[in-house]
Amino acid sequence: MKLHDLKPAVGSKRKRIRVGRGIAAGRGKTAGYGTKGQTSRSGGSIPAWFEGGQTPIHIRIPKLRGFRNVLRVESAVVNVGRIQNWIDAGRLKGESPLTINVDILEAAGLMKSRGKPLKVLGGGNLTAKLFVLADSFTESALTKIKAAGGSTQVLQLATAESAAPVGVTSKGAKSTSRTAPKGEASETSPEA
Repeated sequence: MKLHDLKPAVGSKRKRIRVGRGIAAGRGKTAGYGTKGQTSRSGGSIPAWFEGGQTPIHIRIPKLRGFRNVLRVESAVVNVGRIQNWIDAGRLKGESPLTINVDILEAAGLMKSRGKPLKVLGGGNLTAKLFVLADSFTESALTKIKAAGGSTQVLQLATAESAAPVGVTSKGAKSTSRTAPKGEASETSPEA
């Protein structure tokens, strides 16, 4: 390859088309705009959503049904398999059983809770012995943690506001304080 062998890519150099310069040029007279009509006039553009006057698509389809539950609880989720991957990579270290909670996962960069309750899912494989503190567990997560010789503990809100969604108080103020119930760690049952 030499400098005099360099060529532009095929199709990258196209000759400029001059319009309105006589019918012999191929693009004279109407200059590619066609004959009379709205699109041939100056400023005659049509909105992309216009369908010619027929009933538009947003009217033909049904409205959004159902409702949004204002008391819904959005959880920050993490799979046990991902925890195991981070242990194998050396991102999570400690003595067995390794303690896992929101603060440890955030410090390791495994999750961003943003004040949301932590829910542990059962995706992936788990071989390490863990002591997991979270707000909720799936049945598969509990089975895998127990099979690996670990244990779990469910966190609770520190006040009587536990009946309200996590992160919202009775007056609408933010509340992210969660503590473990008194007593030693015990295995939990899955959510209903």
